[in-house]
Amino acid sequence: MTTPQEELLPATSRALLHRIAVAQAEGRAPSLVAAVVRDGRAVWHGARTSVEGEEPDEHVQYRIGSITKTFTAVLVMRLRDEGLLGLGDPLEKYVPGTGAGEATIADLLAHTGGLAAESPGPWWERTSGSLRPELSDVLGEQPLLHPVGRRHHYSNPGYTLLGALVEELRGTSWGEALRREVLEPLGLNRTGVRPEAPHAGGWAVHPWADVLLPEPAEDLGRMAPAGQLWSTTADLARFAAFLMKGDERVLSAETLREMRTPAAPAEAADVISGDAYGLGLQVQSRHGRLLVGHSGSLPGFLASVSISVEDDVAAVVLANCTSGPLVSGVCADLVRIVAESEPRIPAPWRPLRDVDPSMLELTGQWYWGTYAFALRLTADGLASLEPLSGNGRRSRFRPNGDGTWTGLEGYYAGELLKAVRRPDGSVSHLDLGSFVFTRQPYDEAAPVPGGVDSEGWRGIG
Repeated sequence: MTTPQEELLPATSRALLHRIAVAQAEGRAPSLVAAVVRDGRAVWHGARTSVEGEEPDEHVQYRIGSITKTFTAVLVMRLRDEGLLGLGDPLEKYVPGTGAGEATIADLLAHTGGLAAESPGPWWERTSGSLRPELSDVLGEQPLLHPVGRRHHYSNPGYTLLGALVEELRGTSWGEALRREVLEPLGLNRTGVRPEAPHAGGWAVHPWADVLLPEPAEDLGRMAPAGQLWSTTADLARFAAFLMKGDERVLSAETLREMRTPAAPAEAADVISGDAYGLGLQVQSRHGRLLVGHSGSLPGFLASVSISVEDDVAAVVLANCTSGPLVSGVCADLVRIVAESEPRIPAPWRPLRDVDPSMLELTGQWYWGTYAFALRLTADGLASLEPLSGNGRRSRFRPNGDGTWTGLEGYYAGELLKAVRRPDGSVSHLDLGSFVFTRQPYDEAAPVPGGVDSEGWRGIG
């Protein structure tokens, strides 16, 4: 086991085992393995198999399909953080002549590049990558199906282009760049482009009979950055912990927050279902909590990683069948079971070490028109502005060192908050992106836009 099962309560461990047992039995998966991560490390591993006495452990490799895309996205974001490219740059700037070069790097990461979902036939997942040796073979004669940047349309060829981008800027193969820059630093020693024993075989399960057919395991060639990798629950547990907290040797926590932020316009059905896409990461609302991660499938294999950053819980599920259990749903359930059975214990409250008196006087109640807000200072050095009651615009703000603050999220993301003082030094009002916040509703002593009626507040008699 990765870590002792006792780190979870026995009832929680049994609930997790029950969930994957139901998934394996009802989904008719030859085998299914899973892991749960809490506080940055694996705390549970479980497996179910149809072969008695051969239960796979956390070091058995499975193919992980499109979870590979998240690894490719990490490589691209490293290039961005090093200043070698900008997310708004067109692909053409670095990989010319593809016919899809007007799509930006961000478009390709978020699947808004307008590209087709698949490469031209034959079915690329079950045929050798040698059939598609060039980018033109992957993209076809008309690579664009939609206007660039206008809609989210999942594209495997788009990640082939990102792999080519990595190769162009690194001067080495995508697989070598991945090994050197991500796998080795994170200790993912059982993750790679080719299977290494022990590994599971991929199977197709007949839809109307309990019989099996082996699936081919092709080298995807140019399409590798979209779905080539093999991995284990132990390695993906480490990868999930990295996606939550970051690792300065690979990517910062700030860059990973950027990747986890929705970056693609959602269609109506996506809004209803609670699905979105960031930069190489799926973003979903499940069981009332926000989950990020990625799912994957290739003939013979299903895979999923789901992370609740707020709960500090992640789950990994791998199975060796072409269709069967909905592993993304199982993943979400494993996160829910742990988060609800053993809620995260918050860190102790601690006061600020010191506080600027000029900032302290800004705390308390403020009004935007007649809407009441509270401004607070928090122990992490930030300020928060939120409605006193009900829903409304809210944000945290980081100090800029000059008496101003910049919004970090929501409506006020990037907006500047500053205190406007009178000649005598007293505070007149707060200015937030041109909005005036006053100590009293429509304060006569503040420059409220449009002015305040000179007769003041009144009743109706």
